[in-house]
Amino acid sequence: MIVLGIEGTAHTFGVGIINDSEGEIKILADVRKVYSPAEGGINPYFASEFMAENADIAIKEALKISDLDIKDIDLIVFSQGPGLGPALRIAATSARILSLYHSIPLLGVNHCVAHIEIGIHLGHLQNPLIVYASGGNTQILIKRKNFYSIFGETMDIGLGNLLDKFGREFGLKHPPGPKVEELAKSGKNFIDLPYTVKGANLCLSGLLTSAVRKKDENLCDLCYSLQETAFSMLVEVSERALAHLNVKELLLAGGVGNNKRLQEMLMLMAKEHNVKFFVPDNYCSDNGIMIALTGSKMFKCGIRQKFEETKVKQRFRTDKVEILWD
Repeated sequence: MIVLGIEGTAHTFGVGIINDSEGEIKILADVRKVYSPAEGGINPYFASEFMAENADIAIKEALKISDLDIKDIDLIVFSQGPGLGPALRIAATSARILSLYHSIPLLGVNHCVAHIEIGIHLGHLQNPLIVYASGGNTQILIKRKNFYSIFGETMDIGLGNLLDKFGREFGLKHPPGPKVEELAKSGKNFIDLPYTVKGANLCLSGLLTSAVRKKDENLCDLCYSLQETAFSMLVEVSERALAHLNVKELLLAGGVGNNKRLQEMLMLMAKEHNVKFFVPDNYCSDNGIMIALTGSKMFKCGIRQKFEETKVKQRFRTDKVEILWD
């Protein structure tokens, strides 16, 4: 089965094409068009405008790389939510048009679940504890029965949002997160910042406010201290979940999973508990492959959607998706 996946939740219009044959998945194309504002953060309107301009280009490019025609596609999948409304609508509209015009089955998938599923697939994991860290979401999850249950999560802003907002306050160009990571490597002095963990949950907005107010401090030291504090909070709640749930696998998923220091801290913690740790390096960032993969799993286990069921779900929570596949 040839599956085309379309990702479009925030800044990336991604198109992925896979061949899912007898349980073996082969990646045929992975095209990503990334919106990068000249200044400030992501404006949903301009991001959607960028996606509208690049949607057709990305789809044709992916088909060319795969040496396929649109008529060779057996299933079209798109990111149904959560995300920025205008961006989600471009992805949904692109998928719907292709589906209707060429009479190809259509499925909408949860963006967060797709991040998890590609990590499980690439890491050959069974039922890991999941540390999901992205711009808008920070959650600790594990699959129970047919749902990803949330053990703990941020009570305010996501980890990626923290890093991006902090970076913009100090004039770092988009995307600020990787620049904060780079500056942190030169930090030598730890600056005390609020550390707020409440059971299995964490709060990051107070940490952000405090860090922004310390503009007289050395920026490298401040980046270092911000990362160490925020990541330590996340590692603490993850370790608590590992001990409580007694699992033997740990998956880091989502865009912030690209951060090498966060990877290192979670890897060391997992090693102490004799737990397998995995991070899908090339697929932490938003991409169409994870969308195609998740849609393929859904389709193969019998999930179908009527056209009216493929509406955008801007606030589509991870724990609201019924997982009917292995």
